[in-house]
Amino acid sequence: MGNGGGRHLQTRQVLLLFVLLGMSQAHAEPGRLSVVEESLSGALVGNLVKDLGLEVGELSSRGAQVVSKDNRLPLQLNINTGDLLLSEPIDREELCGSTEPCVLPFQVLMKNPLQILQAELQVRDINDNSPIFLEKEMVLEIPENSPVGAVFLLESATDLDVGTNAVKNYVISQSSHFHVKVRVNPDGRKYPELVLDKALDYEEQPELSLILTALDGGTPPRSGTALVRVEVIDTNDNSPEFEHMFYEVKIPEDSILGSLVITASAWDLDSGINGEVSYAFSHASEDIQKTFAINKNSGEISLIGYLDFETTESYSIIIKATDRGGLSGKSTVRIQVMDVNDNSPEISLSSFTSPIPENTPETLVMVFSIQDKDSGENSRMVCSIPEDLPFVLKSSIENYYHLETEGALDRESRSEYNITITVSDMGTPRLTTQHTITVQVSDVNDNAPAFTQSSYNLFVQENNSPALHIGTISATDSDSGSNAHITYSLLPTHDPQLDLSSLISINADNGQLFVLRALDYEALKTLEFRVGATDQGSPALSSQALVRVHVLDANDNAPFVLYPLQNASAPCTELLHRAAEPGYLVTKVVAVDSDSGQNAWLSFQLLKATEPGLFSVWAHNGEVRTSRLLSERDAPKHRLLLLVKDNGDPPRSASVTLHVLLVDGFSQPFLPLPEVARDPAQDEDELTLYLVIALASVSSLFLLSVLLFVGVRLCRRSRASSLGGCSVPEGHFPGHLVDVSGAGTLSQSLQYEVCLTGDSQSNEFRFMKPVFTNILNQNSDGPSEDYPPFPSILGM
Repeated sequence: MGNGGGRHLQTRQVLLLFVLLGMSQAHAEPGRLSVVEESLSGALVGNLVKDLGLEVGELSSRGAQVVSKDNRLPLQLNINTGDLLLSEPIDREELCGSTEPCVLPFQVLMKNPLQILQAELQVRDINDNSPIFLEKEMVLEIPENSPVGAVFLLESATDLDVGTNAVKNYVISQSSHFHVKVRVNPDGRKYPELVLDKALDYEEQPELSLILTALDGGTPPRSGTALVRVEVIDTNDNSPEFEHMFYEVKIPEDSILGSLVITASAWDLDSGINGEVSYAFSHASEDIQKTFAINKNSGEISLIGYLDFETTESYSIIIKATDRGGLSGKSTVRIQVMDVNDNSPEISLSSFTSPIPENTPETLVMVFSIQDKDSGENSRMVCSIPEDLPFVLKSSIENYYHLETEGALDRESRSEYNITITVSDMGTPRLTTQHTITVQVSDVNDNAPAFTQSSYNLFVQENNSPALHIGTISATDSDSGSNAHITYSLLPTHDPQLDLSSLISINADNGQLFVLRALDYEALKTLEFRVGATDQGSPALSSQALVRVHVLDANDNAPFVLYPLQNASAPCTELLHRAAEPGYLVTKVVAVDSDSGQNAWLSFQLLKATEPGLFSVWAHNGEVRTSRLLSERDAPKHRLLLLVKDNGDPPRSASVTLHVLLVDGFSQPFLPLPEVARDPAQDEDELTLYLVIALASVSSLFLLSVLLFVGVRLCRRSRASSLGGCSVPEGHFPGHLVDVSGAGTLSQSLQYEVCLTGDSQSNEFRFMKPVFTNILNQNSDGPSEDYPPFPSILGM
């Protein structure tokens, strides 16, 4: 504080400190520390290890902190050494006012288990404030006939310091008429009185000026001065007197402004103007002057300021009654303020933890204290929280509570709780304070990712473009944050021959699946593998799902003709008896298609024939049949061009060329094979041979007819003996079986035994007999017994 002036009081914050010490609680006897006010920031107050009997390591391990009521003490605890320091300078006058000694309680809170130690801090006063007179000039009107020894009241000085540093003495400048006498009022404060030492003489000196000095007891002492101006008046020898020297009155703190408190009346035995009395406060503090007013004519004391029991419980006022002659009398009025329930309970938060981890039982959430500035029943309080929440409220020491979870919480069920703490006092009417906190529940990685489906079926058209997106798998995780961040991956397959990474790729972030290269339905129809979803928790959790990729067929394969063989060194020639009936099965075209479904449905069509109308093709099975009876006019050789077409979009096709040779019977000795490429010299030799054969045939027609008839009869009677009669010369084709198996669209199996004639020089051969006599198409009218079915001749 500066000399002669006030100093603004600063608002200070207090560190709230709490300690968790399990469920045990301890309440130690208060220990007292002391500090001199205005000590610099960082000044040592004391050592808790020595003063409270604690261990140094215990303060650190149990997280010791300091808590004071209303956050008034700027204390800072060094938990490593136990030193209690000031965090900022402290002002005793701000904390305690005129109260002496200035003792402020605080608590030391420690955790694990919860322990609260009570302690007190005494702030010692220093002489940092000078006495101050509220009135810098005082005027006294003193009758000249005042007797020696008469006493006149002077205004006292105020000093914010206390004890020895408060106002101790008053002195006045040197005067032959007066000296100062120090008195003590009922509240212990000293005030000066001016005592007349020598009779006054108005005619000699009508006015005197004196300097009143107030001295405190500090070292060095501080002082304050005021001017006392004495005006000498005449002849008033009776002072006013009050009815009572002491008045006492009680008034509720919620009294309205302007209400009458009390009337203090005095009388004066003098008459005239010397008997007129006026009233005023004497030695009234600034607080009294702001709260009460006195009617100078009637002595009525009224309320002009609001009362607050929690701030000031009582007032002591000295009332001075002065007559017109300057004589005065005094009386004391004590006003007792009565408490009413005008303060709601207050909640002071010491510690709050949010969020709290799920799955952790009995977790401490908050430590707080409650207080009510009222007194008596008005200050009694009850504290509660809603019953439908998984939290429990427990009481610690006086007015301290801690909130903890009743059991383990599940964030996936509820991630946030709004808890309303309700504190009510017991006054009339009851006042209630509510404080709502929001407790967040932090996530623990206790949920594995879950796929939306246990298995996925995806479809892709074959011959797809590389890196084609074929679908997306998806998984969800009930956790949050990184615990819910999912990474997708392909899991290893059990098939060592399947290189899954070369076929499928997955986007680790969103689960999109891609085919890396073109697929072939004919090579791979279904691809089955497993995928995993892993979160980023610690430890990480994962799950699996099955993925089936179905390759859809595309019409990318043309029909393939199995029979008759195409592009062989010698084309296939079918033999047809001239006596064949209409609908006779000549041969059957066998074809397959590597595609599937309607892409593999084959249809057959006759595109071109040597003689249109002689042959027809069944569209669905490829059977080539005669459409009418053969005549002599029909050419002996026929070439048929057939088209085999699938049902795809667009359709694909293949062409088949058939050679049909008309014969008069199966035993015709010389059946030329289909034309093959020969050199020019060989063609000339064969032409000559054909001319010779033609001439021999004309001349030997009868002989050949007889031989043919006999041969046919012999073959029918004994097929086995006729087989043995065939001879195979070395260097030519050996006897063997020509097998036309039922493949593709063929439904019958035909075998024929053949042998070459011993004198054949033109690679001709005859079919002697069938090993199995089957009709190629049982649904059609087959040839008669005289005309067995003709086998196919395959060029080798």
